[in-house]
Amino acid sequence: MKTALMVAEKPSLAQSLANILSNGKCITNKGSNTACSVHEWSGLFKNESVKFKMTSVCGHVMSLDFTGKFNNWDKVDPIELFNCPTEKKEAMPRLRMPAFLAQEGRGCDYLILWLDCDKEGENICFEVMTCVAPYMKGDVYSPLVTYRAKFSAITDKDIKAAMLNLVRPNENESRSVDARQELDLRIGCAFTRFQTKYFQGRYGDLDSSLISYGPCQTPTLGFCVQRHDDIQTFKPESYWVLRVTASTTEGRELPLEWKRVRVFEKDIANMFLASIKEIKEALVVNIQAKEKIKARPVALNTVELMRVASAGLGIGPHNAMQVAERLYTQGYISYPRTETTSYPENFDLMGALRLQQNSNKWGADVRALIANGINKPKKGKDVGDHPPITPMKLASDSELDGDMWRIYDYVTRHFIATLSRDCRFLSTVITFEVGTETFSYTGNTLVDPGYTEIMHWQAFGKDEFVPTLNVGDELRAHEHRLVECQTSPPDYLTEAELITLMEKHGIGTDASIPVHINNICQRNYVNVGSGRRLVPTSLGVVLVHGYQKIDPQLVLPTMRSAVEEQLNLIAVGRADFHAVLSHTTEIFRRKFQYFVRSMESMDQLFEVSFSSLKTSGKALSRCGKCRRYMRYIQAKPIRLHCSHCDDTYTLPQTGSVRIYRELKCPLDEFELLSWSSGSKGKSFPLCPYCYNHPPFRDMKKGFGCNSCTHPTCSYGVNSTGVSGCIDCDGVLVLDPSSPRWKLTCNRCDVIINVFDDASRVTVSDQQCPDCGAQQVTVEYRPERTKLPAALTEMTACLYCEPTFTALVEKHRAVTQRGGGARGRGRQRNNKHRNKQPKDKMAQLAAYFV
Repeated sequence: MKTALMVAEKPSLAQSLANILSNGKCITNKGSNTACSVHEWSGLFKNESVKFKMTSVCGHVMSLDFTGKFNNWDKVDPIELFNCPTEKKEAMPRLRMPAFLAQEGRGCDYLILWLDCDKEGENICFEVMTCVAPYMKGDVYSPLVTYRAKFSAITDKDIKAAMLNLVRPNENESRSVDARQELDLRIGCAFTRFQTKYFQGRYGDLDSSLISYGPCQTPTLGFCVQRHDDIQTFKPESYWVLRVTASTTEGRELPLEWKRVRVFEKDIANMFLASIKEIKEALVVNIQAKEKIKARPVALNTVELMRVASAGLGIGPHNAMQVAERLYTQGYISYPRTETTSYPENFDLMGALRLQQNSNKWGADVRALIANGINKPKKGKDVGDHPPITPMKLASDSELDGDMWRIYDYVTRHFIATLSRDCRFLSTVITFEVGTETFSYTGNTLVDPGYTEIMHWQAFGKDEFVPTLNVGDELRAHEHRLVECQTSPPDYLTEAELITLMEKHGIGTDASIPVHINNICQRNYVNVGSGRRLVPTSLGVVLVHGYQKIDPQLVLPTMRSAVEEQLNLIAVGRADFHAVLSHTTEIFRRKFQYFVRSMESMDQLFEVSFSSLKTSGKALSRCGKCRRYMRYIQAKPIRLHCSHCDDTYTLPQTGSVRIYRELKCPLDEFELLSWSSGSKGKSFPLCPYCYNHPPFRDMKKGFGCNSCTHPTCSYGVNSTGVSGCIDCDGVLVLDPSSPRWKLTCNRCDVIINVFDDASRVTVSDQQCPDCGAQQVTVEYRPERTKLPAALTEMTACLYCEPTFTALVEKHRAVTQRGGGARGRGRQRNNKHRNKQPKDKMAQLAAYFV
């Protein structure tokens, strides 16, 4: 029997697809990489019996990166990044995805790809094909071996229809993604590396770990800063409005609107007021009643969903799309990434609507709509990708909670509204003459609420009073007055307004727009204020002004939109991949060279807004070179700076750092620091110089003393290590954070709490004869001892001594890893180099789990 391998984009999606295609009869086993499952069943494919295997990836299998030395910021000039070689690397090495796909693809006859139906999905198709190509029986690039499923919703009908109408993967769309990845990598990394090193080496209060540039990210920031500049340069201007009130015979007062609206000269305004002030009659000269409509919405696409989520629901676009993605994979809504706002001709609108008629929220509205007949949806825009976002099955607020319910609720109400009637109201405009000036009064009366019954937040307000008058009637005019007002500045951009601008100017795609907005927030370029308004920080403002001063095209949207047009031409087969890549790369390479030469003009702006390293931070520890105090700079990136030597030393970016007992590193005389992730987490001493310049070949940058293999140093792994870690290939070392004694792994988050209330714990020179671990000496005060026979001191193996086993407790750190180091096994005077713990030790250590 032949075998067909099916691959979806996410494990949850693979589960749903397998259940549908096997009619719930698949057998599920955990994959070898533990992240993905493999679902198996038998069925028919191409009129023959086939064994199906459905599994998944977890997003992109591969990512683009520079080769070898070009990832070293210190040794490579950023200009080289425009021409240096690149390579595809595993996107998530810990998942071992290529090996997993190769294993599952071995000996298979067919490959059926169920990746998301967008350009990124097409790109992942070819990543999967590359991984399984050497192991499948046939040629994966043959149309007789590899097939592509096209679908927009996780429903039985859609999935089974897709299985019957398989197509070929689209290589042109995949190549357009390859081009975007390479351009963004080369351009973004070159500018980012140069800016980050330049400014972080000069200023101490930037409060950003990365001064990044992105071909899409930076124009996105530019929109926010442009609005900020408009606000800052705005000068309020006074204007005057003429107000008159008319009273009916019933005593109802009508505030009248001036036809001239406003004037900016006070003398002229006074002239108009003087001309009518003595006139006490308002003459009706015209009455016009006209029925108007408030149109129902067009079908929902991604950009509109993000806009509404931000403006109406208070959910940021990045989070909104993550929620929509979960709703899609669970089968509640159709594919949430689409630019189309027009339902296909064959779309079963009535079928999708009937699914909602038993809802306790809008069921009555749906049943009434079905009974009265649906309205033909408004014609939107069809860009040929996916149908609009619609609900695929009924849900209630008891099975969906929080943001998932709020997004589902909106998607469903929007869908029902597109099939409802327009909202109709009667607008009556009465025109009055008071002397030589013309005024009007408008009253609106609801005729038919239409779609606003389901989208209740757009509902018509209360009916406004409309007096019964005829042309020629006179009303009493009074309260003639001038009202002074001032023009007001625009407000900061909301996320919804920014999304609109990005869509208008072609910045990003429906999938990447929320990512770019999220990036400028994470980089500390903008803060999200009330009403989800984006307020630029000093860093964001100065960056944009610097680009504008050197090369405005770097921040204007026109450059990126032109690149996007070229990428779209690659996707439709009308432009050459290599030509677009080389041409665009060369343009930005020249811009980068000019940017570097002109950096001084940008630096002048930074000098005004930020403090130099010499004046930032506080004195903390002594430099091993000049013996002067270095300054501890807490603004990101956290670092130490010696103003005398003009050297900067990176420190762990999480947790807290303090001086460590005023001890010095025996290698370089720098004062040691102690890093801690908190009272319940791990800690370790570190030498600032060794942390940045590893002294031994088996150490890497960012390692602390708990991984240093110095043969005699009392703070290194050879003096504080006890045994190998049971969860990884690290070493369990004695944590210096007394009196909360613990062993912590110098690589992973394993913590073993030991000897509560002990006054002193040290690592002995003696080894355990049974398991090879170093023995531990514990000392207690007499009144607090927990040792047998009231002993106050004892030396034994932590794992083999029964007295000790009751005094330890293993768990994982409760905080994130804070730049912890890695070791390959404990070395004591090279006698036990790379000695691995025996099985008995590992078994005993596992007892503490």
